[in-house]
Amino acid sequence: MEPVRIAFFDTKSYDKDYFDPLLKDPAFPLKIKYLNARLGPDTAALASGYEGICIFVNDRIDAAVADILYREGVKIVALRSAGYNNVNLEALRGRISVVRVPSYSPHAVAEYAVSLLLTLNRKTHKAYSRVRDGNFSLAGLEGFDLYKKTAGIIGTGQIGRITAEILRGFGMEVLASDPYPAAEWAESRGILYTGREELFRRSDIISLHCPLTPENRRLINKAALSSMKPGAIIINTGRGGLIDTKDLIDALKSNYIGGAGLDVYEEEDRYFFEDHSGQVIQDDTLARLMTFPNVLITSHQAFLTREALSAIAETTLENLRLFFEKNEVPNEIKAATPAK
Repeated sequence: MEPVRIAFFDTKSYDKDYFDPLLKDPAFPLKIKYLNARLGPDTAALASGYEGICIFVNDRIDAAVADILYREGVKIVALRSAGYNNVNLEALRGRISVVRVPSYSPHAVAEYAVSLLLTLNRKTHKAYSRVRDGNFSLAGLEGFDLYKKTAGIIGTGQIGRITAEILRGFGMEVLASDPYPAAEWAESRGILYTGREELFRRSDIISLHCPLTPENRRLINKAALSSMKPGAIIINTGRGGLIDTKDLIDALKSNYIGGAGLDVYEEEDRYFFEDHSGQVIQDDTLARLMTFPNVLITSHQAFLTREALSAIAETTLENLRLFFEKNEVPNEIKAATPAK
C-alpha cells in the first residue's frame, strides 16, 4: 500500500532525530512532511493533501482551524503530547479523530520539577555563573534544608505521584490535592490528601501537576497566593495557565512568595522553543518575571529526555498506524474526557 501522508507541524531538530529512524521500519507505512510552521488559522491550509497531521503543545486547533482541516480531508490529529488544552475537541467531534501520547516518561517531568526546586533553593545556577567569572563568594547563596519541610502536590496523576515520592525521599512531609485521590498509593507512601486551602496554608513548596481545565485555570491567583506560607516556593511544570502571572508578580514584588520555578508560561507560544536572543522581548509580563532573582524560567523542557522522546515518537507513530491500518484509536481523546 502507498504510505499515508502526515503533515508534521512545529518541527524541531530532535523530532527528526527520533521519528526518522522509526520511519525506516516497514511496520510504519507513513510518509511525514516536516513543517517548521506552527498550526493555526494562517497555516492550517498547509494540511492540504495530507490524511493526518501531527502537532505539539503550541499548535492551536480552534473552530476555524478545525473547519479548514476537515475541508482539506484530514482524518486524524495526532498529538505528540499528553495535554490537549490547545485543541477544541468539540469543533472536531464527529469529524476528525484526535489521539495523544497519554504517558511518555512521567519520571522526566517529575525529576525536572525537583531539579527546578533544588536549583532555585540552593542557587546553583547563580553559583555556576559566579565561579565562571572568578567570583567565589558565597554571599547571597543561602538556601534551606528540604528535610522536614512540607511539600504540596496539586494533581496526582503519574507525574504528581512520582514527584511526591521523590520529595518523600528527601524526608519531606507531602500533602496532595486531586479531585480523584489515589488513596491506596497515598497511604502506602505516607502522603496525606487534603483540601487545596489547607495545602496552600501548610506547604513550604507547592508543585503543580494537574491538567489545565476551565475549572482550574489560574488556580494560583491573588487569593491562593495570599493564603500561602510567607516564603513559599511555587514550581510549575504543568501548564502556564494554572498561574495568574500578574498576581504572582505582585506576590514576588512584595517579597511574600519566596520564589518560582517555571517551565511553562501562559503566553509561551510567542517565545518558547525558539531563539529570540537577538530581539527585545515584547511581552512585558514575561520580561518582568525574568527580572526577579528568585524566579527560574525554562522553556518547557521538562519532557526533554531520550526516554521521553523515544516514547513520544513510538506511541505517535503507532497511534497513526493503528488508525489507518486497523481503524483503531486506543489513545483517542473524547470531548468529555478529562486530561490526566
